[in-house]
Amino acid sequence: NTHPYRALLNCPQVHRIYLKELGEIQQLPLGVALMVLTTVEETQAPEKARYLLARTQEQIVDTEASRAIIEMIATIMVYKFTNLSRQEVDTMLGLQLADTRVYREAKEEGRQEGESALILRLLSRRIGEVTPEQRSQIQALSINQLEALGEALLDFTKPGDLEEWLRSHL
Repeated sequence: NTHPYRALLNCPQVHRIYLKELGEIQQLPLGVALMVLTTVEETQAPEKARYLLARTQEQIVDTEASRAIIEMIATIMVYKFTNLSRQEVDTMLGLQLADTRVYREAKEEGRQEGESALILRLLSRRIGEVTPEQRSQIQALSINQLEALGEALLDFTKPGDLEEWLRSHL
């Protein structure tokens, strides 16, 4: 019921924007295109959603933001196709999670975090406690660098060995 707000809605400072009148999804900014997806006819929705998924993977480099947008697209489609399960919607959209760049990046990030945690534990046992500065340097290493450090730490006998390795590899 808009009756109590009629005066406000009719004032010149309020501009109504109708999503169906904004144009084609392909020409809209991604955030606006997501809102417009909610108004697209069911027959066109899967194609438009797949387009937005591809666009998200191409344009959004931040893993968390990309993951959130992909999740939003899938959620919009679940609400649009209430007779389908989430898995059926994911299949309709071609959303095989393992195939997405976001998934691969998240998996790689998890692998890097796991390797750095293991190396930090091994270093603590081998040469004693690692300084906070060394800890942050190790956590910033690439997977290849972590693997090289993992090999090198087998020969470490004192904390200075780690300092020397970090100095020569950073």
